[in-house]
Amino acid sequence: MRTHDRLLADFMQLWLRVERIQSFTLRTLMATRTNLDLDTLRTLVVAHDLGGLAQAADRLGRTPSAISLQMKRLQDDLGTVLFRKRGRGLVLTEAGEVALTFARRILAMHDELLDTIQGGSLAGNIRIGCPQDFASFLPSVLSQFATLYPRMQVELLIEGNAALAEAIEKSRIDLAVVIGHEHRSAAQTVGQLDLVWIASSTFVPPQGQALPLAVLGPQCAFRKCAIQHLEAICMPYRIAASSPSLDGLQAALLGGLGLTARTSLNLSEGLMFGASLYGLPLLGSLPVSLHRNAHLIGDAADRMATLLVEALKFILAPRSKSEVPRKRHNGLAVAVAAGVAMHKPRSRVR
Repeated sequence: MRTHDRLLADFMQLWLRVERIQSFTLRTLMATRTNLDLDTLRTLVVAHDLGGLAQAADRLGRTPSAISLQMKRLQDDLGTVLFRKRGRGLVLTEAGEVALTFARRILAMHDELLDTIQGGSLAGNIRIGCPQDFASFLPSVLSQFATLYPRMQVELLIEGNAALAEAIEKSRIDLAVVIGHEHRSAAQTVGQLDLVWIASSTFVPPQGQALPLAVLGPQCAFRKCAIQHLEAICMPYRIAASSPSLDGLQAALLGGLGLTARTSLNLSEGLMFGASLYGLPLLGSLPVSLHRNAHLIGDAADRMATLLVEALKFILAPRSKSEVPRKRHNGLAVAVAAGVAMHKPRSRVR
C-alpha cells in the first residue's frame, strides 16, 4: 500500500511539473506573438484606396507624419518592407499587396462583428443618391444595410450625375454614386463604365441627313460625350428628342426617333447596342465614383459606403463575351444589358 501511495505521489508531482512547463511555454508564446493594430490596418486600406498617405491623412483627420509613422510601425511589426518608391510616390511591394489583402479580410470580419452586435440599436438617417443607370443594384445594397442597421432611416435621391455631385458638395445628401465628375474633391473613383451606342432594333439611320439623337439634358455626360465624338469626325447630327428622365429617353429610342450614347445597363426590351453601332465612332468609357460628404462620419455611413463600392465593383467587373446574354428580337441578334457586346450594324452611317 505504501508503494502504491508513493507511486501516486510521484505521478502527481510529475504531472504538476508538466503543467508548469506548458503554462510557461504558452505565456512565452503569447508574450512574443505580435498583435497587429486594427487602426493601422485600416489606415493601410484607406491609403491604398485613396491613392496615397496624404489623402489618407486628410480623410482620417490626421497629419501626414502620423500616417507615415503608422505605416513604419506596421512594417516593423511584419518584419518586411511594404512600400517602394515610384516617381514621387509610393506603391505596395509584393508583401504589401499580401498585407493589404489580409487587412481587408480582417477589417471586414471585425466590422461585421461590430455591425451585428451594435447595429441593431443604432438609430439615425442616411441620405444616398444614385443615377437612374445604377438604381437597379440598390435593392440588394439596401437589404444588406437594413439587416445590419434595422433602425436607420434611408433617404434616396435618384437624379442626374451633375445634380448628385452638386448635392454632395452642398451637403444635401451624404453619399452618391456618380458617373463622371471624378475630379471633384469628394470623389473616389471605383471603376470605368464602357459607353455604347443604343438604338431600337428597327431603327434605320437616315441616308444623306443629319444623324438623329435622343438625349437627356445639356448637363448629361453621355450627351456631351456623343456630341464630342461626332463633331470630332465632322458628322452632322441633330437633337431629335430630349427627356429629363431615362424612361422618357428609352421611350424615344423605342419609338425610333433616334439613337443615343449611354451605358448598356437596364435597357428596355427591343433595344440593341454596340460600341461602334452602324459604324459610329468608339466612345470609350467614363469613370464611376463614390462621392462622400466631407462631414459624414460614423460606422453606419462607412458600412453603406462599403456596400455601394462592393456592388459597383461587381457591376463594373469585365465580363467575357460568353457571359453576355443575347436574345432574338425581330430576327436580329440583340445584345442585352448585362454587357457591352458588339452588335453588327445593318448599315453604316454616311
